[in-house]
Amino acid sequence: MGIEIRHATPNDAPAACRLLRRSIEEGCVPDHGGRPDVLQAWLGNKTTQNVLGWLSSPSNFAVVAERDGDVVGFALLNQAGKVPLCYVRPDLLRQGVGRALLRALETQARAWNISKVHMQSPESASGFFERQGYVNAGKDKACFGLECDFLWKQLDAETVPARKRFCNCSQ
Repeated sequence: MGIEIRHATPNDAPAACRLLRRSIEEGCVPDHGGRPDVLQAWLGNKTTQNVLGWLSSPSNFAVVAERDGDVVGFALLNQAGKVPLCYVRPDLLRQGVGRALLRALETQARAWNISKVHMQSPESASGFFERQGYVNAGKDKACFGLECDFLWKQLDAETVPARKRFCNCSQ
């Protein structure tokens, strides 16, 4: 499929914003149910200007998934260990894009010496995060009027595997 995960730049803000909005509108229907009040609240801060601000903040790390020059995934980590955004274009779900985005965020978290990351997830996406090793700690009312799941993951330090020592001695 040819997906590239790369650091997001301010030039990605318009495409990332379009992706966020499409993903929520189309991919999160089981969560918002087409309810205008919930959908409006959820999309309210998904503006190009806000995305540009998120990308410009030195306390955030953002990545995009790109295919054939199109942004098909977007994820964000902040230095508090929160993953406030991890979205994939709805027609590309279950193809490894989300997993690759999370891997990039977790690598950055380790580089920042963050040992545990957390997020709030709409129920329809929680199973995906659980399959990636996130623990579902229960319900939390925070996602734009939705009851969401609070998920977290303990990150193991990335270490170089110890070299095995072989000895040909007779002892």
